[in-house]
Amino acid sequence: MAIRFGTNPIAWSNDDDRTLGAHISLEQCLSEAKQAGFDGIEKGHKMPNEAVALANTLMPHGLAFVSAWHSTGLLTRSLPDEKAALQAHIDLLKPLGCTVAIVCETTNAIHGDDAVSLATRPLLPVREWADFGHRLTELGHFIADQGLDLVYHHHMGTIVQSGEEIDRLMNDTDESVKLLLDTGHATFAEADPVALAKTYGSRIRHIHCKNIRAEVMQQALAEGWSFLTAVRAGVFTVPGDPEGCVNFKAVLQAAADAHYRGWLVVEAEQDPLKAHPLTFQTLGAKTLRALAHDVGLKG
Repeated sequence: MAIRFGTNPIAWSNDDDRTLGAHISLEQCLSEAKQAGFDGIEKGHKMPNEAVALANTLMPHGLAFVSAWHSTGLLTRSLPDEKAALQAHIDLLKPLGCTVAIVCETTNAIHGDDAVSLATRPLLPVREWADFGHRLTELGHFIADQGLDLVYHHHMGTIVQSGEEIDRLMNDTDESVKLLLDTGHATFAEADPVALAKTYGSRIRHIHCKNIRAEVMQQALAEGWSFLTAVRAGVFTVPGDPEGCVNFKAVLQAAADAHYRGWLVVEAEQDPLKAHPLTFQTLGAKTLRALAHDVGLKG
C-alpha cells in the first residue's frame, strides 16, 4: 500500500464531548473532507455501524474508509469475550478494505470524563504488564489471521500514555501488535514522537498526525486539567499551524527511512466554532502532502 492521506470526523464533531460539532451534519463533514484533499476518513459517531450502509455513505464523496477505534477491556474481561467483540469490529472493517484495526485498552480510562484530571489517570502495576502484553498479543494474532494488523493507539488518560509505557507495550508484545503513532498524544505525554518513530519504525503501521500548542499543553499539565478541558482550550491543532510545536518533517523522515506504507491521518480534535474545520483540515492535508513528498514518502 502506498501512502494515503486521511482525516477523522473528530475535527467536525467530537466523539468524547458530543456538544462539540453537534450542529455539523455528517454530509457537511464528508463533503469538506473531500474538498480539503483527503483520500479517506476514519469512523465517527455519526456514521453508520454496518458495512454496506457505511460504504454507501462514503461512496458519493469518493472517500475510502480508513479504519475505526475499538476499545478493549483486557484488564477486566476474558479473552473469548474480547475476541467476540473484536470479531464484530473486524466484520465492519474488512469488507471496506481496511488494513488496520485501531485498538486501545480503556479499562478505567478517564479521557472522556470531564470531571477527572489527567493527573489521576490509571496506571498498570509493573507486575501486570507481562500478562497484559500476552493477552494483547493473542488479539494481535487473532486479527492478523483475518488479514489485518492490530495497531495500538497510545492515548492520554489511559494505561499506555507515556514514552515508558509505550516501550513496555512494545517489549511485552510480539510483532503481531503494531503501533499507531499519534504525534499529538506522544507530545502531550511528554514523549518524543520523532524518537518513537525512529525506535519503532518497523512496527508502526498507522500514523495520526496531530499537532500540539505547547503553551496550552503546559498549562493543562501544570493545572491538572481534564483531557476534554485541554481539547476545548485548543491543545491540539493540525500540521502546518504555526502555533503547533510538533516536528512533522522529522517524524515523516523517520517513517520514510523505515519504508512506511499506510495512512497519514490528520486527527486533531478541536472546537469547530473556534477552528473552522475546512480551513484547518485543508492546511493539514496540504502540509502533510508537501512534507511527505519532501522526505520521499510516495502517494
